[in-house]
Amino acid sequence: MNSFHRQPSELKKFYTHIIHNLTHLLEAQVRGQLFNHGIVEQAVSELSALQQKLSQPSDSDMNSELLLDSAKRCGVIGQTLQLLENEHNADWENNCQRIESLIVDVHALVERLALTLIDKSLFERQSSVLESIILSHEKVTQWKEFVQDILREFHGFFPFNFFTIAFSDEHGIKVYLYYLGEYSEATKKYARKKLADDLIKDLNTPNNSAVDIEEFEVLGIGKQRTVQELEVITVAVPGDNVGVGGILGVAYASGYSLNIQEQSIIRSLLSVMVMVVGSSKSLSRSLSELSYYAEHDPLTGLHNRRYFNEILEYEFERSARHQHDFSVLAIDLDNFKLVNDGHGHMVGDQALVHLAQILRKGLRKGDVLARIGGDEFTIILAETSSEKALIVAESLRAAVRSYDFSVITPNESDVHVSISVGVASYPNDAVSIADLISGSDLALYKAKDSGKDFVCMLESVEQSIAQSKKMHGLSHVLKKALNEQRIVPYFQPIIDCKTGEIYSYEALARLETEDGDIISAGIFIEAADKYGISLALDHIMLRKVTEFMAQKKVETGSVPLVFVNLTPQEIQHRGILQYAASLCEEYAIEPNRIVFEVTEREAISDMANMRQFLSQLREKGFAFALDDFGSGYNSFHYLRELHFEYVKIDGAFITNILNSKVDNALVKTLNQLCQELGMKTLAEFVESEPVMQRLREIGIDYAQGFHLGLPQADFVA
Repeated sequence: MNSFHRQPSELKKFYTHIIHNLTHLLEAQVRGQLFNHGIVEQAVSELSALQQKLSQPSDSDMNSELLLDSAKRCGVIGQTLQLLENEHNADWENNCQRIESLIVDVHALVERLALTLIDKSLFERQSSVLESIILSHEKVTQWKEFVQDILREFHGFFPFNFFTIAFSDEHGIKVYLYYLGEYSEATKKYARKKLADDLIKDLNTPNNSAVDIEEFEVLGIGKQRTVQELEVITVAVPGDNVGVGGILGVAYASGYSLNIQEQSIIRSLLSVMVMVVGSSKSLSRSLSELSYYAEHDPLTGLHNRRYFNEILEYEFERSARHQHDFSVLAIDLDNFKLVNDGHGHMVGDQALVHLAQILRKGLRKGDVLARIGGDEFTIILAETSSEKALIVAESLRAAVRSYDFSVITPNESDVHVSISVGVASYPNDAVSIADLISGSDLALYKAKDSGKDFVCMLESVEQSIAQSKKMHGLSHVLKKALNEQRIVPYFQPIIDCKTGEIYSYEALARLETEDGDIISAGIFIEAADKYGISLALDHIMLRKVTEFMAQKKVETGSVPLVFVNLTPQEIQHRGILQYAASLCEEYAIEPNRIVFEVTEREAISDMANMRQFLSQLREKGFAFALDDFGSGYNSFHYLRELHFEYVKIDGAFITNILNSKVDNALVKTLNQLCQELGMKTLAEFVESEPVMQRLREIGIDYAQGFHLGLPQADFVA
């Protein structure tokens, strides 16, 4: 079949013009050579004849000499003509070689130009195809249909029959075969065999590779003639690497002949196709994954918070419209940190995966289970009253409790996992989404406070939610006070039991309202812990305390010892120590004038971390006090493993020391033990002189309480 490139190009005209003129030049050279050769040959012949005649003897000696001389001259002329002919022949041969070389060079030049100079119409067709290859979100998500659209446009400008795309996957090679039009089964069989074999060979893939062919028929082209032979152009991914999206290469197969320019244009289009198709498939997969993970938790495969919120809003509107009940379960793993710390985070992750499977098995198909946080799950029970929700919650709790989690550890060691569940229902417990979520959370907190591994229902939602809202409001007040530097330290004196003199002070946080009123820490400290403001509170308190200590140093020339409270999170971060050291340097305060204190229940959850914290604390010159000692179950274990400068005995033992033999004995024992280990003891909540007297009798080192001194904005004079 004739080439699509039908019109003679300017390059062909130029080539014809050059060859035509060089040919005429060569012909003229040949004619001139023949003519000159004839003339010289005739002259040489005549001179030779004359020379023979003149060389014959004569009667006259004079004439004889003359003739002999003329004969010699004729011989010289003949020799000269012969030399001329020889030289002319040499020039002719050289000129012919030059012309022939020029013809060859011009031909080679035109061949090379033919590879680079392309007809304008071909560029226009190429541009039309490229205009259809524009990526968009819609095209990427439907990348297979996008490829067919490109091929349909491609076929409109460069008619062809078949197109193949090869991908590498975990099973071998995946080939997509596209039929441009309708073909007989015999033609398809021929194309299938040839294209698959050629593609394997051209892509340098092993002959024994498993090949899976998926076929597509590009619609809108119509029935095509039978194809006898195919001209195939294959473009592979550069190098031996797999391209984006796993693509290996593409192949264009046509029953039409192609000239060099058309082949060049098509190869460039195929190179673009390799990148576009590979990128489209890869982006399609990425968008699918993003769409999936936008609504799912990557670890457990459960729905995430975003999806849960959407479904909760839908279920709320549906239940309100149809007057149905529905319930929300808030679920939290008990002591999950101990699982991570004791067995590692990989085991902790597996515990979450297994927990998700247990919960899923205990639910109906229409129920929604979501993971909304690290160890936090929530469930929407459609058309379920609070009584039925309680039954479901109890069954889930029991299923988790009875499950053998040892299978998730390498050595099948014992792993204790339990859950606490809070239940809130619409419309019995709440009539808004916000109140329903708050109610389930509050019920969960009650379950935790009840000893964990427990299910709790929300019974007095109005009171509980009001309390939660009050707490939330306090957090905003506290944040604003922090920003406006309205957190101030008050100092409660600590008395030496032996001398009765002031030994040191404990700095207690107070919030100064915009009206000038003072609020004690007991009112807002819980909100600070719940809403993550404790660290900022520690920092501003530490700065205010060191500033005040520096001020008093200037006024009095001395600085008393001050106890400063820390939140447990500071032990994890340990940035507070460097901050305190820099403040001491800034305000010229000796670090040994500051004692940091943390409560026992919250400080010793991670023994190794606590040991590192104490080591760094003492390196910087600070001291440490363990607050509320005796309130935990392992108090004596802590004394064996760690050393503290001060031990503050829990006030619960002190307040009843006069009336309880047990408390009296415990305080006496704790005091003796601590002093023998080189630790100073300090009694809290001293509310009367008789209690103070009993502490002196026991031998307690220091004491503090309202009987001994109220917190004030200044050191006691």
